[in-house]
Amino acid sequence: MDEARARDVLAAAGVLPGPARDARLLALGENAVFAAGDLVVKVGRDAELLARAERELAVAGWLAGTGVPAVRAAEPKPLLVDGHPVTVWHRLPDPVRPAGPRDLAGLLRRVHALPSPPFGLPPRDLLGGVERWLRLAGDAVDPEDAAYLRARRDGFAAQAAALTPHLTPGPVHGDALPRNVHVGPDGPVLVDLETFSADLREHDLVVMALSRDRYGLPAEAYDSFTEAYGWDVREWEGCAVLRGARETASCAWVAQHAPGNPKALAEFERRVASLRDGDATVRWYPF
Repeated sequence: MDEARARDVLAAAGVLPGPARDARLLALGENAVFAAGDLVVKVGRDAELLARAERELAVAGWLAGTGVPAVRAAEPKPLLVDGHPVTVWHRLPDPVRPAGPRDLAGLLRRVHALPSPPFGLPPRDLLGGVERWLRLAGDAVDPEDAAYLRARRDGFAAQAAALTPHLTPGPVHGDALPRNVHVGPDGPVLVDLETFSADLREHDLVVMALSRDRYGLPAEAYDSFTEAYGWDVREWEGCAVLRGARETASCAWVAQHAPGNPKALAEFERRVASLRDGDATVRWYPF
């Protein structure tokens, strides 16, 4: 789904007060995210994401009831427009500063203290998107690289299922990064709720450990995260398994952008090569 297609869907949805062509594109990934007036609209890549959109809206309503600062839905149910799920959100005030690891840690502590919601949450299917992302990549990636990632996926899925957690399992955000925190006038707010799950709380903590090791997060920034949260997941013997699973998923996620995007293909190839070589020091770049 490119921007033009997403705007066509946005126009057909008819959820904005003005023309879709005037909406500002904020992000283009699994969802195209547009802002207009006091609304934000997310257009999903395909109909397979409808159930996830429904769950994200349910999570937003639940978090509102618990008092956890999080983005709020403007419409309680998603629309399915020309095969694309569409959700509508209240636009947050402009940020007062960038979010940092400490902001994220504070929100995670609150989420990790919550009991299960009154509706079902799935397990954190970290590796569930691998097949779809590789399918979207098609012939743009080396078939041997795709086969390698599928084999890694299967191996880490089996290992993850056998882990003994350190923390009590329960609700997790699923993609716990500072980019999914918005610091407005009233403080940090959690956004992008679509990967909320019920699983090992360690899933949310491994993300930042990987950011330190692969994406150049300074050690002192990581230390501020563990200090604010109260525990360093790297002390847990299962950390390497969840890290390996997330690395596998991150490679496959980039692959879906490879058709027609040489930068995405180059990043995909860099990541796969580092995994094949077992070199944990190779820097990865956000995409």
